[in-house]
Amino acid sequence: MTFKRMVVEMGMGTDLQGGDYTKAAVRALRDALWHNSLSVAPAFGLAKESMKIEVTIGVAKPDKVNRDEVKAVLPYGQATVDVVEGGLDIISDCGTKITVVANAAAVVYLNIKECIHSEQGAH
Repeated sequence: MTFKRMVVEMGMGTDLQGGDYTKAAVRALRDALWHNSLSVAPAFGLAKESMKIEVTIGVAKPDKVNRDEVKAVLPYGQATVDVVEGGLDIISDCGTKITVVANAAAVVYLNIKECIHSEQGAH
């Protein structure tokens, strides 16, 4: 297979009061995805499900993110979720609450070779 990078989407999400890293990560991925509608796969004659999506989440405490909950945000495609150190924690004045800031990047790949073979077979 020859996967080619087609789209890079970026987003930011927060959990203002609860210190929930997964909630902030989910919001960041939604922010990246919910501002557009990808028509790139159908434009090449491929199903949306054929897209390979690599999600990277950056938060201050990567081990606190539930990758399955982040992955569940994606409506279609074959996804992987990697969580790395990044983002930002903002401590409240009293020092008892944390605002979590997460960053997300979703990179979409398509198997262009499959697309070319499909088009050649259609003639």
